[in-house]
Amino acid sequence: MQTTRLRTSPSTSGRDLTPLLAGAATAVGGCGALLALTGSDSPLRAPLTLFFLLAAPAAGLAAALRGLDPFARALASLAGSVVLNMLVAQGMLATHRWSARGGVLAMAVISTLILLLVPLRRRRAAKGRDS
Repeated sequence: MQTTRLRTSPSTSGRDLTPLLAGAATAVGGCGALLALTGSDSPLRAPLTLFFLLAAPAAGLAAALRGLDPFARALASLAGSVVLNMLVAQGMLATHRWSARGGVLAMAVISTLILLLVPLRRRRAAKGRDS
């Protein structure tokens, strides 16, 4: 009897998990935003909402910082995410409009705008090179 082994290359096995992890992070962040916007009394509301508040703008900033190496991009996008959250919180406190729902909604809008502006900027830069 002969034993056969499946051979997998180590470089491809790590890449196969990237879409899975991105999908899981999106689901967790979406659940956090949903729990915060509906006002649920779930014990998972706070950690999942915090994950959304950090991960959503970080994803947008990471997409905008494609030129950096992965570690620098992750660090810069996470720092930028914290800065954006602080700016939104400070603006809401200064205008006396503080609410958790408003903060989640503001960060969702800002993150969406960042993610939508990245392809527009790349298309514009590509047009400039062609002309």
